[in-house]
Amino acid sequence: MHATEHPGRSTRTELPKSPTGIRGLDEVTGGGLPQGRTTLIVGKAGSGKTLLGMEFLVHGAEEYGEPGVIISFEESAADLVQNVASLGYDVQDLCDRGLFAIDHVEISRSDIIETGEFDLEALFIRLAYAIDSIGAKRVVLDTIESLFSGLANTGILRAELRRLFFWLKEKGVTAVVTGESGEATMTRHGLEEYVSDCVILLDHRVDEQISTRRLRVVKYRGSVHGTNEYPFLIDETGISVLPITSTGLVHTVSQERISSGVERLDAMFEGEGFYRGSTVMITGTPGTGKTSFGASFAHAACLRGEKCLYFSFEESPDQIVRNMQSIGIDLAPHIASGLLAIHSSRPTMYGLEMHLVLMLKMIQELQPAVVVIDPLTDLITIGTQKDVKVMLTRLIDYLKSNGITALFTHLVHIQEAAAPANPVVSSLIDTLIRLQDVESAGERNRGLYVLKSRGMEHSNQIREYRITGGGIELADVYVGPAGMFMGTARFVQEAQERAEEAARREEIAFRKRELERKRSAMEARLAALQGEFAAEEENLRRLIQAESRREKGRDASVREIEKMRRADAAAPREEE
Repeated sequence: MHATEHPGRSTRTELPKSPTGIRGLDEVTGGGLPQGRTTLIVGKAGSGKTLLGMEFLVHGAEEYGEPGVIISFEESAADLVQNVASLGYDVQDLCDRGLFAIDHVEISRSDIIETGEFDLEALFIRLAYAIDSIGAKRVVLDTIESLFSGLANTGILRAELRRLFFWLKEKGVTAVVTGESGEATMTRHGLEEYVSDCVILLDHRVDEQISTRRLRVVKYRGSVHGTNEYPFLIDETGISVLPITSTGLVHTVSQERISSGVERLDAMFEGEGFYRGSTVMITGTPGTGKTSFGASFAHAACLRGEKCLYFSFEESPDQIVRNMQSIGIDLAPHIASGLLAIHSSRPTMYGLEMHLVLMLKMIQELQPAVVVIDPLTDLITIGTQKDVKVMLTRLIDYLKSNGITALFTHLVHIQEAAAPANPVVSSLIDTLIRLQDVESAGERNRGLYVLKSRGMEHSNQIREYRITGGGIELADVYVGPAGMFMGTARFVQEAQERAEEAARREEIAFRKRELERKRSAMEARLAALQGEFAAEEENLRRLIQAESRREKGRDASVREIEKMRRADAAAPREEE
């Protein structure tokens, strides 16, 4: 026993437990079955009681070093070995190594004589020998009805059951006893559940031709445990239990962004794409290319070297690979490298929760960074709105808690096209992208817009996109005088605007040429005027020069005359 101290409380003692090694069951039971006590596994035929008991023993021997013994009252040792061999368990090898023992006890009605002295001493001796021979720590009795099938006296039955369970407890073994379900009571005799320390009910139900296996811990003395019904799966690896019913909204979020696989779509989310670990839904009517967007997302993840798990409910893996090659996306190399795994199944193959169990099991095995579910609509159709929301909540919580980015595609029927999205689904999604058909002038085109994206800015524009041989291409937003144009209308409008632009360019060129001609004429006239002006200026300069020479001549003449006069004036005196 383990003691735990809590402030303000008395010391709490935890019950020792033996882990089963069965995925999910130890979580439901809080660590395993009660150690040194008896657990009753009850259910109808085919519910998996014997398999659960065998897995409890095999895991105990292989993983926890606890040898185990099974006493079978219905199946022979050879049958048990062969049955679990299909799950990959080599029980014969465990027997050879002294970690496992099988004892088949045949009991017929004639062997049981109901008297006041009826007891199980012979069984105790046989069981004690098997336990002591290998030092067993775990025991399985399968099934208890065979042991008490001939007894009608309830008093003897209860007494012998109590004595059996008390004897097992005295031996210090952790025991599992299987039993058949009754009609009006939980077990056939209605007594086994009262003398057991732990009771686990297995149920295999069929609703609308879809089978679902469920497990419930009816009681567990001395331990806290999950009390809800939990779906479980039996496949080639054994039993897997889905323990999640609802989880708290406590997830570690990432600031990292990852690409959608379409560059221009990333640009609509601040140029960086989606948040890692978020949930993305692409919804649209048939033929809008939802699968193409999902494949582009998976392709981008594989190119980054990340693992991707692709769940398809409409197309086979080969069909998806072939179809995506037509748009330039080659998924085959990613499958060959192990980065991409495509799992295809019909939605009607299992119930809603069984699909969830299977998906979570594959996610746990592959550990992908990215998950694509295409389309989610097929799962929604096989359950009620409440079941769908619970299932999606479980799935999304698991993906978020493991930092896995998920992309869902969702089919919207034509009559629902006016609605933004399925309200049951959309409230759980972080990023919602809507694809829609735009019909005009006898032509169908495709448009895309972001309805919401939590925690980031995003474009509010409707973008036309085309699915071509080179992948998905988003066109620039084109708005004309009459609104948004797509397809041929856009082509015609663009051609018309190109023609108008060409005409404007031609008109501008003509006017430029005309202006150039006028400029040349003006420059010629200006040159002529400048020539005339220069000639007149030259004539004037010559006139000025001539006038200057005349003035200089006059001045020289005046000086000469003056000189001569002075000479004349001086001549008479010389004669005197």
